[in-house]
Amino acid sequence: MIQTSTHMAAVMGAIGKFATWATSDEIAGVSARPGACDFLFGNPHDVAPAAYVDAIVKGAQPTGPLHYAYKMSEPEAAATVAEGLAARFGIPFAPDDVLMTNGNFTGLSVVLRVLAGPGDEVIFVSPPWFFYETLIVATGATPVRVFADPVTFDLDLDAIAAAIGPRTRAIIVNSPNNPSGRIYPRGDLDALGAILSEASERHGRRIFLLSDEAYNRIVFDGREYPTPVASYAASFYLYTYGKTHLAPGMRLGFIALNPAMEDRHELVLPLTAALIAGGWSFPVAPLQAAIGELDGLTVDVGTLQRRRDLLVRELRGHGYTVVEPEGTFYVLARSPIEDDEAFCADLRERGVYVLPGAMFEMPGWFRISVTASDDMVDRSLPGFAAAIAGARP
Repeated sequence: MIQTSTHMAAVMGAIGKFATWATSDEIAGVSARPGACDFLFGNPHDVAPAAYVDAIVKGAQPTGPLHYAYKMSEPEAAATVAEGLAARFGIPFAPDDVLMTNGNFTGLSVVLRVLAGPGDEVIFVSPPWFFYETLIVATGATPVRVFADPVTFDLDLDAIAAAIGPRTRAIIVNSPNNPSGRIYPRGDLDALGAILSEASERHGRRIFLLSDEAYNRIVFDGREYPTPVASYAASFYLYTYGKTHLAPGMRLGFIALNPAMEDRHELVLPLTAALIAGGWSFPVAPLQAAIGELDGLTVDVGTLQRRRDLLVRELRGHGYTVVEPEGTFYVLARSPIEDDEAFCADLRERGVYVLPGAMFEMPGWFRISVTASDDMVDRSLPGFAAAIAGARP
């Protein structure tokens, strides 16, 4: 039997049963099943819009002999990002504060590897994105789980404060939150910043905030979105365009260091080295060349909101308990039976594929992605209705 390293065994343990479940023939092959209503992940189920395709094609056109040369963080791409962030949030990001990445997976991994290691602790909020714990364990640091408020899904500030100790190196915050769809209010973010500042001073060690903002342009009902970076100086803005463009297979993102962070430029070289050591984790040349047009493109949020509204209304009408998201791609619903995996299996028998809550630390719930097509949404409604009717005593 092939033996893996002890460290890799720990990483595999952190991934848990999600990897086995997600790669099973039944789940991995759902896209090939005729008539399946696929609500599993934030994958596109409609053809990409022409404006997005045109931008990619334009970016692929060579402008000179170096168009397809090795690319790190291209100055033009970094400048576009910095200007956009400054205009949107009023924070004076400069091009030197930006490192281009091939998505948020890379951004989170790189920042964690630079900041944390054995002996450190990194806090994350549960329910979480699937891979926070895995990425923390991969650095050799210890993950510390803090649960969100079970009713509002807001940050539990008292629990976060209690979890901070002398070994705390960083905290990951995700707003709008996947899976709850909650946008953390400015007041809570300011309070979190004060907690981190006080704890850093008390322990004589700076605690960093990693702000995962993958969904921050997917906000419903005209809500205002406050970035956590504005509430704390020692913070990183982490972003992927994969959600904004509904194109997760086109790996394009960035790390932006808060310009208010003391000595931030001392981190640029270690971050660049980590991007290289991670397998040259910069975006490919055509994507960086196209950033001028891509930065302004956004998925049709109105369409996603309409699907959200329909699913929330119909599921509540059939007796489901549903959380109406303020942003993201997702709708949370409570399973009518305790075993969410068994209920999701029943839905699959009816051609409806959703993500069991057991896969993201929310047993008894399930998650629905509104990136499914309108046709899938319409065809799924009888299945949702029949499943809950069959679950009632």
